[in-house]
Amino acid sequence: MTITAAMVKQLRDKTGAGMMDCKNALNETAGEMEAAVDWLRAKGISKAEKKSGRVAAEGLVGVSANGVRAAVVEVNSETDFVARNEQFQELVRGVAGAALASDGKVENVALAKLAGGKTVAETITGAVATIGENINLRRSARMEVTNGIVASYVHNAASEGLGKIGVLVALESAGDVAVLNGIGRQVAMHVAATNPLATRREEVPANVAEREKAIFKEQARESGKPEAVVEKMVEGRMRKFYEESVLLSQAFVVNPEITVESALKEAEKLAGAPIRLAGFVRMALGEGIEKEEAPDFATEIAAMNKKT
Repeated sequence: MTITAAMVKQLRDKTGAGMMDCKNALNETAGEMEAAVDWLRAKGISKAEKKSGRVAAEGLVGVSANGVRAAVVEVNSETDFVARNEQFQELVRGVAGAALASDGKVENVALAKLAGGKTVAETITGAVATIGENINLRRSARMEVTNGIVASYVHNAASEGLGKIGVLVALESAGDVAVLNGIGRQVAMHVAATNPLATRREEVPANVAEREKAIFKEQARESGKPEAVVEKMVEGRMRKFYEESVLLSQAFVVNPEITVESALKEAEKLAGAPIRLAGFVRMALGEGIEKEEAPDFATEIAAMNKKT
């Protein structure tokens, strides 16, 4: 069968694959369009496997919200250039929507189906073949309240709902929704800026608190003061530690004269009902990933000279 330019274009539009790949696929499948799609998909899976070992520390954090619930996901790519790609951005939006519609657990989000009928995992595999970089769904989280709102905020936004840092803040209240949305967004912006350890003092992991206490105690003992004085010094430093690390105790970035807890108390007057901060999620792009350090330009040139 003669493979026409129109057939190649049709397959390319359908799959996003390159012209030569599309032509080869049609030749291999005697011009059968669906068989050619499967041929490219198989080839794309092969490409995806080769790229899966490469470090993907760039990408986007995506947020999807719907009043009483919201979700945040991190989808990684190898380069920031890909994060600016419209196809990649649409992919992240779709993944965030899938997280909102599911329980938010990353393994279940990967199995959720998108609008085209493919799962998130299958869609990502296809995107690897088309875009040419390792892409992966790294994290996902979802929050929901029965009464109140889950506010969201995206920092360094690349597009609507997409950026470098995504924050969810759950507020439980029967108060005015507009007021809750306003204070919720402000608290979410605060979380993006301060990266608190926990919502409340009792939620700080015990091992983290003990480690800080041990460090403070060692520092205080170096002063040579009596043990009773050392204990008082440690108490003071731990109090300061909690004030700086616990969300409700932190100085509110919108008004540093008051704490976040006090700001919520003030908002209660406008909302007409008590407000409880149930929790938060903060997701920053690439945190915890060890990035490969690229050599500086001089080192690169020197290496090239050695080869020649």
